[in-house]
Amino acid sequence: MKKAPHETPLLDELERGPWPSFVTGLKQLAQENDMMVDLLGQLETSYRTRIGYWKGGTVGVYGYGAGVIPRFTELKDEQGKPLFPEAAEFHTLRVQAPAGMHYSTEILRKLCDVWVKHGSGLIALHGQSGDIMFQGVTTEGVQKAFNELNELGFDLGGAGTALRTSMSCVGAARCELSCYDEQRALRKLINSNLDEMHRPSLPYKFKFKFSGCPNDCVNSIQRSDFAVIGTWRDNMQVNNDYSRKYFREHGMADLVNDVVAHCPTRAITVHEKKDVRSAPDLSVAELDENMSLVINNRDCVRCAHCLNVIRGGLLPGKDRGVTICIGGKSVLKIGATMGTVAVPFMKLESDEDFEKLNEFARKVIEFYGENALEHERIGEMIDRIGLANFLEALGLPFDPNMVLHPRTNPYVRTDDWDEQVEKAQGRPQAA
Repeated sequence: MKKAPHETPLLDELERGPWPSFVTGLKQLAQENDMMVDLLGQLETSYRTRIGYWKGGTVGVYGYGAGVIPRFTELKDEQGKPLFPEAAEFHTLRVQAPAGMHYSTEILRKLCDVWVKHGSGLIALHGQSGDIMFQGVTTEGVQKAFNELNELGFDLGGAGTALRTSMSCVGAARCELSCYDEQRALRKLINSNLDEMHRPSLPYKFKFKFSGCPNDCVNSIQRSDFAVIGTWRDNMQVNNDYSRKYFREHGMADLVNDVVAHCPTRAITVHEKKDVRSAPDLSVAELDENMSLVINNRDCVRCAHCLNVIRGGLLPGKDRGVTICIGGKSVLKIGATMGTVAVPFMKLESDEDFEKLNEFARKVIEFYGENALEHERIGEMIDRIGLANFLEALGLPFDPNMVLHPRTNPYVRTDDWDEQVEKAQGRPQAA
């Protein structure tokens, strides 16, 4: 018999605004699933008391130490029985998504069928680390659900003090700004380090993210410990035919105001073949042919704004690769941080290039595992030990791209400079 719904006056308020509400989705699932009926009851209680009633525990599948987030209710009656028994256990399975988030409608339907059969039917695509979040399943249903998901070709993602599930943009599959094969890079690093994901052994979590260009559509520089961002080191490509098409559609005002004026380093200029002031009667077509965009590539900082506005008219250069930034994260001990440049440029084309990337990633993970404190992200570890020590330990050269801003104190102590020179040259130091 279908369970009667609980009164949810506070949750009902969330459906009255102009935007779609998650409450509406939960109520739709509750029409067919008693677990969702009691979930709404517990959620209403939390809104009324302003207290969360979930606690963790230990739940997993055979052979794995991570990938399942346990949730047990703490709402009990005087006899110790759950007030909302159908949602007394509401665990989450973190499942690895395909690289680039590529799905067929057939596989999406199969994933939904598995979760309706064994869980609540509630699925989130995707978590911040790229997981498919299958939310709401009993302890008994965890192994059964995983077995069927595994038969479809899906594996559990990371949870806890482990390597987390990775995320890449759609990149080379659809975007002309892509500078490397993002999906291949993701699969190379994750498949080579699966033990770190499924058997937590790190001081805290560690995330990879892969963006194909400086637009950074997956927020890798802000949300990952190891960000791989596509870039180029030669001249930007200019297609004047597409640039003129943009000019014909938008005019000189938009070209100057939306493109040239927004360049942070003033690296873009509009050149004319002849001075239009001496020929004021030029037609639009003649003015169009007279105009060309010129890029001062030495001043370009790869912000990608102009590439986004004049699609096809401006493209990344041909000598493409990646920049690797280390230490991005959200708020924790030292606040939100963006990744620090560790490798300004690395080619990523051949098998050897991808193997080199994996070897470097392995060195970073091992150094983090050996030197970080408990519950400390790698960015916080670098802040504690100093960037110079981190770069030296990994054998990385220093580069001006790693400087966040010039020093604010012009005074430098030189007391021991002579001793340092003698030590470096191997000469005996004066007594």
